[in-house]
Amino acid sequence: MPYADDMLIDHALAARERAYAPYSKFKVGAAIIDENGKIHTGCNVENAAYPLGNCAEASAISAMVAAGSRRITKIAIAGGAERIEDCTPCGGCRQAIAEFAKPDTIILLRKADGSVSRYAMTELLPHAFRLEP
Repeated sequence: MPYADDMLIDHALAARERAYAPYSKFKVGAAIIDENGKIHTGCNVENAAYPLGNCAEASAISAMVAAGSRRITKIAIAGGAERIEDCTPCGGCRQAIAEFAKPDTIILLRKADGSVSRYAMTELLPHAFRLEP
């Protein structure tokens, strides 16, 4: 079942509201559509050993894998401190997304002005490291 981009963004925004970010105050939510059309969400989870914790994108990927899926067909990300800010995935999350995405997989980023930017995986991580068997 295909989902509209705004629906996926809404899932990322809802996940952001559940984030646990008492140290940075920067809440992030992510929502993934997998190869079966299911949505998996994640939020950042900090702990007292800051900056150790889980990023939203990595949490959503973990939820996807735990559910038995292995492919990201689209991912939406929304983040910010008190309100939504422009928020791209960190380098580690870009690599984690690349592990489960194709080079042309779309990454949606909710911007501070309410608009949505669309990037292909290769635009955010042009030379992703891949282990090929």
